[in-house]
Amino acid sequence: MEQTILGRTGLKVGRTGFGAIPIQRIPYEESTKILRYAYENGVTLYDTANGYTTSEERIGIALGDVRKNIVLCTKSAPLAPEAIEKNLDNSLKMMKTDYIDVYQVHCPPFVPKPGGEDGVYNVLQKAKDQGKIRHISITAHKRHLAEEAVLSGLYDTLQYPFSYLSSDEEMALIDLCREHNIGILAMKALCGGLLTNAKAAFAFLRQYENAIPIWGIQKLSEMEEFIAYESNPPMMDDEMQKAIEADKKELADSFCRACGYCLPCPAEIPIPMAARMKFLLGRMVAERFLEEEWQGNMKRIENCVDCGHCKANCPYELDVPSLLRSQYEDYLKMVGKQ
Repeated sequence: MEQTILGRTGLKVGRTGFGAIPIQRIPYEESTKILRYAYENGVTLYDTANGYTTSEERIGIALGDVRKNIVLCTKSAPLAPEAIEKNLDNSLKMMKTDYIDVYQVHCPPFVPKPGGEDGVYNVLQKAKDQGKIRHISITAHKRHLAEEAVLSGLYDTLQYPFSYLSSDEEMALIDLCREHNIGILAMKALCGGLLTNAKAAFAFLRQYENAIPIWGIQKLSEMEEFIAYESNPPMMDDEMQKAIEADKKELADSFCRACGYCLPCPAEIPIPMAARMKFLLGRMVAERFLEEEWQGNMKRIENCVDCGHCKANCPYELDVPSLLRSQYEDYLKMVGKQ
């Protein structure tokens, strides 16, 4: 597998990273098989979080015996210092290791800094001094926070959503990170499953040497596909560019990235899925979304009370209530065609 250096961390990693959110949804035996296959085929960087239920434990079970050969990235929300310490110690235990290579503040609403009253950065520095973590890093969904973190000089990597649907302003972050020797962990390279052209997604991100996509994997076939691309990397050509432009035209800049910051919803609307329903119906196996369960889920949109929580918390500044109602109208038309 092609290798690169993860910014100023100096860590040499394979250019295909493993995003471990999805493996929490499959049997342990299957997740172990997928993780070992990834390792045996050159995947060295694994990204997870203490909040992803059993994800860390599964990594420890599958890869604990090869710990020294891999790069582990995990995260904690910006909690009270004692809570972060507890999360870190639990992560170490679950992943069967005594250090984390890249420990990330998980999407804070501010950029933690030394001496802050919140104590977040100080507790991470303490853990680094103790040898529990090697690099202090951060994840973000809001561009201005990502830029602030990069310019602060306090963080060794940045995890941020990057895909071929990213805006020019978002893509400029890659150049900013390159200028400051910051490695990028590119999350949501397939926009939470909305993009189905994995080949184009791979080719697009392969153009940026300082960006390591962390593909969310829950099937062996998915891992096999990316390993195949590593063996024979697809290149950006006219045909690939046309496919990307077609997706951009369809999805524009008003689509939900499924980050989940709109939740919880008082009407219990499953916003990250409901707000993308039109596209999911056209790009995935539609039958499951047209069954009684999802008809009930979508009907909850009628109960929206316009509380403003989703709109205020969307890092992409989407008019979420309007988007939901529009998706619901299209959904009812689709249901009527059954």
